[in-house]
Amino acid sequence: QVRLMESGGGSVQSGGSLRLSCSTSGFTFSESAMNWYRQIPGEGRELIATITGRGTNPRYADSVKGRFTISRDNAKNTAYLQMNNLRPEDTAVYYCRATGYLDWGPGTQVTVSS
Repeated sequence: QVRLMESGGGSVQSGGSLRLSCSTSGFTFSESAMNWYRQIPGEGRELIATITGRGTNPRYADSVKGRFTISRDNAKNTAYLQMNNLRPEDTAVYYCRATGYLDWGPGTQVTVSS
């Protein structure tokens, strides 16, 4: 059974940083690309970052490019999202997801105040 658990969210002021973690189990982590999404209430989930199973070729949505960094530790079956220079418009619930699977974790709330 695929399980994903996001953590590391919180409340920060504009310009601050947070590091999100996505702990996983139930599938071969190193063989799956990992993705980070976010969702603002009333809107759909936005794909913001993705990374291959080997940890190469990170890609970002324009809205976060240059501020967020996706990474992974295959020995720990965990993906990360380092978020710097946070803005109020980054306020959302953040989710991770493995490519090829339909499962979602509960998400972690990020709130950025101006």
